[in-house]
Amino acid sequence: MSTIFLDYQVEIFITMEVLTVICLLLFGVTRYYFNIRKASLLFILLFIGITALEAALAWWLYNKTGEISTLQIIITVFVLYAITFGIGDFKKLDRWMRQKIGGWKGIDLLTEKDRQLMSLQKDPAYVARSYRRSSYIHIALFVTAQMIFISMGTDSLSESLAYVKDWSWIEHGTYEQSPYPNETIYSIAMLWGIIFVVDTIYSWSYTVFPKKPS
Repeated sequence: MSTIFLDYQVEIFITMEVLTVICLLLFGVTRYYFNIRKASLLFILLFIGITALEAALAWWLYNKTGEISTLQIIITVFVLYAITFGIGDFKKLDRWMRQKIGGWKGIDLLTEKDRQLMSLQKDPAYVARSYRRSSYIHIALFVTAQMIFISMGTDSLSESLAYVKDWSWIEHGTYEQSPYPNETIYSIAMLWGIIFVVDTIYSWSYTVFPKKPS
């Protein structure tokens, strides 16, 4: 059995992710279209259970191989997203489903609070503030992860600080010259660094260049 998990770990993770999306869609359909609340609650519980299984899979793979693989880090990112930004995105998806399904059924499934939130999402000041908040969270996660990665590849605080102060090692393009412990961590750190820069510029663009009110 363990061989199957090792050989098909990527396929298993992708299947889990597809199932989580299906669970969210079925939650909306059963709750708002068919008005079967118990069934909708079951799909939410399944979503949470599958997310927990993804975390368990990453931990099991680490214990089995003794190494941190790209897949394990991807799973960790997905799980962290689900318990942070994913909650807010789920609420947006929930309001969208209620709006669409309510339109199909010819009834209003939105509350006054929902309409206020949807109106706020068209307010440039509110949108800019939301993106700044998410940027702060991303900065905290990025810095924390980088500190952990660098500590894994260096022997002392002074050595870590030397790499932080002098970034010339980036020009070499290899993990041997970097503060990271292996090629996998190096690649992930570099890719995440690019994503971090792009996300930061994008998030703060709403503050520097706010859109006109709708």
